[in-house]
Amino acid sequence: MNKEKIFDTAGQSLIRLVQIAAILRGENGCVWDKEQTIFSLKPFLLEECYELLAAIDEEGIDKEGNNNDKVKEELGDVLYQVIFLSQIFTEEKKFTIADVIDHICAKLIRRHPHVFGNEKVTNSREVLARWEEIKKEEGKTPKKSVLDGVPYQLPVLLRAHRIQEKAARVGLDWEYADQVLAKIREEIQEFKNAFFAQDAQEMENELGDLLFSLVNMARFIKVDPEKALAGTIGRFISRVHFMEKKAQDEGRSLMEMSIQEMDNLWEVAKRGKK
Repeated sequence: MNKEKIFDTAGQSLIRLVQIAAILRGENGCVWDKEQTIFSLKPFLLEECYELLAAIDEEGIDKEGNNNDKVKEELGDVLYQVIFLSQIFTEEKKFTIADVIDHICAKLIRRHPHVFGNEKVTNSREVLARWEEIKKEEGKTPKKSVLDGVPYQLPVLLRAHRIQEKAARVGLDWEYADQVLAKIREEIQEFKNAFFAQDAQEMENELGDLLFSLVNMARFIKVDPEKALAGTIGRFISRVHFMEKKAQDEGRSLMEMSIQEMDNLWEVAKRGKK
């Protein structure tokens, strides 16, 4: 299918979805849809985003691409949340979905002068630095800090990652991953000092510093910290399930096993996974 055909089809499909949202909110629409507000929809928007992320992760694991339908479905759910919210704002005579689309189109063109204008860049770092400059130039209310704009509602690992990225764009960053590794060692020692002193508040502070440094390392080696931790959680669950099954085969539960027995099973589970 050529680009023109794709654009035409996408436009028609988008119009149809906008019309469906208007019907569902209309006089003869769905009772539940008509009861919703911009505030009641917030958890649904967040939930749909997480379901999309889960589908994308599953797609990455499925080398045959058999999860395409799931990703497509979840993308549609997220898209509908945007249109649903825009429909409510339309009813309140504040703005329409067309305004939303026009705004993002204008912003993307404005923030990519190296694509839609005559500016030149040589790498992605320059692109990001220019992006921040343009954001400052267009801001109606100047930001007090380069770190402004990262939502506090983000999961903390992702929020730490985004804050570090913003700091790096203005040069507040390490040069090499080895320096980050040295910082991690330093934070481990400081946590150990707090631990041996049994200072609860200091242990919390130093543990936070250590986690922040680990996120920094993830950024340097281009690893998604959320995905890395999710993978570890998944492996932990899988190994515990294995141990529970082995215990059940012996007519026992994990609680009836000794620490040594559980440790042996854990090692078997690790080797089996590998």
